[in-house]
Parts: sequence; C-alpha cells; structure tokens
Amino acid sequence: MHRIHFVLPVLLLFALAMPAVADDRPNFIVFIADDVSWNDFGCYGSETARTPNIDALAADGMKFTNAYLTASSCSPSRCSIITGRYPHNNGAASELHRPLPAHLIKFPKLLKEAGYYTALAGKDHMPQDDANENAVWDDKRGVRVPGNSGGEGHWVDVVQKRPKDKPFFFWFAATDAHRGWDADTQWQKDNYGPKHNPDDVKVSPYMRNEPATRDDLASYHNEITRFDYYIGQVCEELKAQDAFDNTMIIVMADNGRPFPRGKTRVHDSGMKTPFVVSWPKGLKDSGVTCNKLVSVIDICPTFLSLAGVNVPEQAQGVSFAKLLKDPVGEATRNYAFSEHNWHDYEAHGRAVRNPFGILYVRNARPEKAWLGPADSVSSPSHKDLVDAKEKLTPAQADVLLVPRPAEELYDTSEDPLQTNNLIGNQEYAKQLVVMRQKMDQWQKETGDSAPADYTVDFYDRVSGYTDSKTGKRIKGDRPYGDWSGTEHHADKINASGPK
Repeated sequence: MHRIHFVLPVLLLFALAMPAVADDRPNFIVFIADDVSWNDFGCYGSETARTPNIDALAADGMKFTNAYLTASSCSPSRCSIITGRYPHNNGAASELHRPLPAHLIKFPKLLKEAGYYTALAGKDHMPQDDANENAVWDDKRGVRVPGNSGGEGHWVDVVQKRPKDKPFFFWFAATDAHRGWDADTQWQKDNYGPKHNPDDVKVSPYMRNEPATRDDLASYHNEITRFDYYIGQVCEELKAQDAFDNTMIIVMADNGRPFPRGKTRVHDSGMKTPFVVSWPKGLKDSGVTCNKLVSVIDICPTFLSLAGVNVPEQAQGVSFAKLLKDPVGEATRNYAFSEHNWHDYEAHGRAVRNPFGILYVRNARPEKAWLGPADSVSSPSHKDLVDAKEKLTPAQADVLLVPRPAEELYDTSEDPLQTNNLIGNQEYAKQLVVMRQKMDQWQKETGDSAPADYTVDFYDRVSGYTDSKTGKRIKGDRPYGDWSGTEHHADKINASGPK
C-alpha cells in the first residue's frame, strides 16, 4: 500500500512535466505580405525596396527560388494556404471574397487542438460558412493601430503576451502593399528611413518608364519597407525571449504586385512568391538557396508533420520538411499547379510548372483581356499603358492583349519575362505533350471545370487603348455565379493530382 502511494505522486509529477516536452516542438510564424511580387525583396534582386530584415533572415536561413502560389488573388490564395487545398477544391472560396465551406478545416485549428497557442494579427480575408473562429485562434487582432493601418501594429504585442509554456503558431498578415497606399502618410522616418525616391525606382519591362508610374512604384516600395521593419521587430522580441532559434519563420506574399502584368496572372510575375525560411534549430545549414519546386499548399502538411500532428485527408500538398535538411537532394514535388478564377473580372486560367522551367498555361476565356484586378486597372501605371497606344513593347502590350491565346508555353530559363509563346515550336513539342497531359490529369482528378453559369465582370474592361472608363464599377446587381468545379462537387474531392 505504501508503495502505491509513493508511485502515484511520481506519476503525477511526470504528468505535470509533460507540457515541457511539447515546448520542444517548433514554433511557427507566417509573415504574409499583401500584393508583393517575388522579386520585390532585396534578397531576390530588387534594386529598389529596402528589406534589411528579410534579407538578414535569408542570409542566415534558406531562400527558395521556385515557390509558387496556387492563386494570384487575395482571399483565394490565403484560403488555399490555410486549408492546404487548391482554390477550386475550396468551393466558392476560389473566387474573391467568397467563403470556405463549413466542412473544411483551417489547419491552425489542428495545431491548437494539439496544444499550440494560435494567433492571427492583421489581415484575415479567409471567411468561412458557419465559422467558429474561436476554435481556430486563441487570439485574433485586427489591422489598425494608431498611426499604422498596414496590419503589422499588433504583431509584437501578440508575441509579448503569448503564454510562455506553449509552442505557438502566428499568422502575421500585413495589408502592405495593397492599394491605396497609406504608408506615405503614416511614414515614421526614424523607423523606416527615408521614403523611396521615384528617381531611383527600377521600372519593370511590363510598364512604361513614366513619372506617374515611378511615383506609383515608390509608394509601393514604401509599404514593403514598412512590412520589413515590423518583421525585424518581431525577430528582436523572439530573440529577447530566447525563442527565435526554435521558431520556423516563413516570409512570403499572397499574390503578385498590384501593377500591370502582376496580380491575378498565372505567369511568374503574378504567381511566383518570395519564400524565405528561418529556423536556426531546424535548418541543417544557413545562408543556402533551394531551387526545388514548392507550392504554398505544402505549408499545411509541413507544419503539421513537424509538430507531430496528423495531416488531414483534405490536404492536397506534400511536406517539404526534408528540403530543410537537404535543399539539393531529392525533390518533394515535380509539378506545381496554379489557377485564376473570378477576381473583379470573369476568368478561368490554369498553369502548371515543372522543375526545368517549363510553364504551360491554359485559358478558358481567351476572348477576354487579362487585365489584372480593378485597383491595378485604375492605377496611373495602367493608364500609362493605355495612353501609349502603339508605342508599347511586346511585354507591355500583353497586358491589354485581346483575344489571348487559349494555350501558352514558355521556357522560363530562356525567357524570364514569358513573352515568347512556344506553342507550335517543334523543339518543344514533347514538353507540350507532357504538360498538356499533366494539366488534363490534374483537372480531372481534382474535379476542375469552367462553369457555364460563371461570375460576370463587376468592372469595366478596356475597350480599346483610349477608354477613359477603365476600372469603373458597373452599376446594378452583379450576382456571383457557380465556382469552378461546382458540377463535380470539387470541394469534397481530396485527390491532389500529379505532384
């Protein structure tokens, strides 16, 4: 009897000690910028944006150079990341502002159930039918604080006030650099340094080098620098808490820049994302570059597996955890698929990439110009293109091109701007056959289809280069239509297609 009494307290002490074991699991932070292209950070070659904190994470961590979004559109992209599913497999959430179906799981909920402390601070934009956000997030903060509406103002406070006896997952989402620009009027020179000078801005080949465009780009880069500053503040706080080394940080964006030939495009200028990983305790080496294909739907299974949590059947991604130990070893995927559905304008575009730089694009709406979102179409940068008429280069003219090809094929290693369509080029005939087959397989297995009752344009399109009403909201009722894959109940399909 005495022996039993002695064992019970020992067992109790052992049970009380169990949370300390959970503390050894990695923490996770996703820093997600709003509308920032892959090459707009210094560590990815930007000659304009000042991003010293992101650059430092890349220098001491791992920089991925072939990471791709599944949608170049705000809410569909974020919903895809948070469920680990392709946009059309998220039902109505494949289109801008529409909600996830109730039966799908946001993966932070699984981390919370496994003992993680979860918080979202900044932009949410991941609506869900019958949502119980308290089951997903222990703490949820908004976008604004006095003097900063960029979405970063609560980040440090969340880190400071977290319970110190639990591992954590933080979704830190800026509204920088979404239009309209507010960093200009909220600028803190002591924190951010001088504003970007329009005379120093590097203008992409998709835009014209005109004063209005340069001013537009300078304001955009101001927002990127503000985003970078608060990443640095969070990292300093983590270091002060001795939590930095065991925190896996990803710095990325939800879609391309809100400029011509950026956001909503399935080409690299819209769909490729910066993807910087920091995790001193978990990376084998520091300052390395990984050229392997990664899709953002791979974040869900990667985080869950590293946390020791079962990956749900709904997840269509594949963990890239082994690349953190061996970035030049065996690939985790051979194909990365992306899609574009309604975002202000009717659309149905699809893309697949392979590890060798071949990009295949399929467009079910070739009779429509691929303009970009309405806020970009209304911008000074877009107006510069419209006003230029016949003076446009091929890269610039592509923004206004109508009709468009139903198929496009690019060798991105030879043609990084993706302006030389190789459809019909016999040297690439075999690659075209393979990429068509992979696209067919992916669309069939995941239940993708172009809806007959589609969501129509909510905004005016360009009807010739001199249209002065570009980007104006169309008056009257504009109902949503069916989402891609409705007829196949794609929101209930878990098959991933080729990986």
